[in-house]
Amino acid sequence: MSQDPHDELAGTEAPFVSHLIELRDRLVRALGSVLVAFFALALWPGPGAMFDLLASPLVSTLPQGATMIATSVISPFLVPLKITLMAGFLLALPIVLYQVWAFVAPGLYNHEKRLVLPLVISSTVLFILGVAFCHFFVFGQVFKFIQSIAPASITAAPDIEAYLGFVMTMFIAFGAAFEVPVVVVVLARMGVVSIEKLREFRGYFIVVAFIIAAVITPPDVVSQLALAIPMCLLYELGIVSAQLFIKHTQAPESKDD
Repeated sequence: MSQDPHDELAGTEAPFVSHLIELRDRLVRALGSVLVAFFALALWPGPGAMFDLLASPLVSTLPQGATMIATSVISPFLVPLKITLMAGFLLALPIVLYQVWAFVAPGLYNHEKRLVLPLVISSTVLFILGVAFCHFFVFGQVFKFIQSIAPASITAAPDIEAYLGFVMTMFIAFGAAFEVPVVVVVLARMGVVSIEKLREFRGYFIVVAFIIAAVITPPDVVSQLALAIPMCLLYELGIVSAQLFIKHTQAPESKDD
């Protein structure tokens, strides 16, 4: 069968076994980058310092002399290690996503590469921004609000495992919420929904954003607003970005038409 001389992917076909070998190599490199980042953070500043950094928004709002507790014998050892592994994954996330990009890129046309690579980079940046926003702003405001309304007869002594579960849930929630522009761009670029429909859906999305914030975040106004308002702003950013992506990532045939 003769190949189209204008086909950008001509000659790039590879046997199935070769794809599996490359996938294995990419996974090993991605896992290796996470492990390198984990061991680097374990050496400096160390799991204990990583936990102190993560717990600082809560500890700073506790009454003087109050500390966190561990209800399990092995928790003081495992929880800091889990936090260090989580930080290592975030630190290595650009390398992990690059390995994903390098694996799928040979099978994409040029106009598709112009779409995928910016989405990989932007999704990484947005997720990290969501986690940072949650840790450095939301946690401080939420914990201050909780302590301000707590009865004076209650001594706060949060369990470190429960705190880790809470932090992980909030990080995932805010990291995923900050991916709203990427989702909007993908839906618009795939033709699932038009830019006009996205604008018309703006009012409904605001309601959906507040419902999601009410379900995911703790039952306080501060954290709900801190999640819902950025989601609404990022939705508007997604509409603007979708217009630019659709314009610059069209296939050559579509431009000719």
